[in-house]
Amino acid sequence: MQNFEISVLDLAPVKQEKTIHDTFQDSLSLANHTENLDYKRFWLAEHHNMESIASSATSVLIGFIANGTEKIRVGSGGIMLPNHSSLVIAEQFGTLESLFPGRIDLGLGRAPGTDGLTAQALGRNPAIINQQFPRQILELQKYFSKENSEALVRAIPGEGLDIPLYILGSSTDSAFLAAEFGLPYAFAGHFAPEQMEMAFNIYRQNFEPSEHCAEPYVIACVNGVAAETSEEAHKMSTTLFQAFINIIRNDRKPFAPPVDHMDDIWSPMEKSMVLQKLRYTLIGDQSEIEEQLRSFQEKFNVNELMINSHIYDHQKRLDSYAIFRKAKDAISKI
Repeated sequence: MQNFEISVLDLAPVKQEKTIHDTFQDSLSLANHTENLDYKRFWLAEHHNMESIASSATSVLIGFIANGTEKIRVGSGGIMLPNHSSLVIAEQFGTLESLFPGRIDLGLGRAPGTDGLTAQALGRNPAIINQQFPRQILELQKYFSKENSEALVRAIPGEGLDIPLYILGSSTDSAFLAAEFGLPYAFAGHFAPEQMEMAFNIYRQNFEPSEHCAEPYVIACVNGVAAETSEEAHKMSTTLFQAFINIIRNDRKPFAPPVDHMDDIWSPMEKSMVLQKLRYTLIGDQSEIEEQLRSFQEKFNVNELMINSHIYDHQKRLDSYAIFRKAKDAISKI
């Protein structure tokens, strides 16, 4: 089992009885907390038209988090590139890297991060997405290169800056692309675990070294809920379960507090669907998290584990990330 880094994925979750201002302050508090715990990076994900997630203006929120921290890397997990002009993203992240040198990551996905009607409002053309996404990645690399200084269209800020690109995936499609381009690859195991193992195998087997990445670099994102006791962790995880039920029911309301009994909320079919989607979720006290981390790493052998946390109480969310840090450090010493 190789050693691995741990990082944070934050969706800027909006909770019942809380404002979006509260959400952003909680995100900054979490970034400060995990920075002090030596987490490697703090990523924010682009979503749209969801009352439960406030990270739609991802680049703006990255700037807010980077400005309130000192050393942790901050970036996108990810920017849904076909929603945007490549030039605008190059300029935005060129601005961020110029403000916070050596700390900005640009994770890129092709999904809309929303429903079909909102995707249409974003100006996406689904008929060309599979051709558009790789072309836009190449455009970004061109805009960030020093060689583009003679071009008629330039990204300023952005040109000549070393901004790492990461390819995100929730199926096997982007695994082939990340391997072909020789870029690091991050998989969304926190909501689409079914093809994660196959995607990692495809990526590693087909990887072509590049100037950006000499060998495969794999990031797995999973949900994590840790507490002082196993019973508390499992109760806290019902906020996560309810969030996934809301996705199944197409109900985008803010995240709900934990409950004592999920059987009062979900049907047997919904329970089966939720647990299938959350098959790699890590839940428990520190000793249980240690065992789950060890088992996960023995299976997937990732370079980095990114933890997403749907925990209603903010202090308990902070405590959960502290327990994950202790658990990871404990198994690394073995």
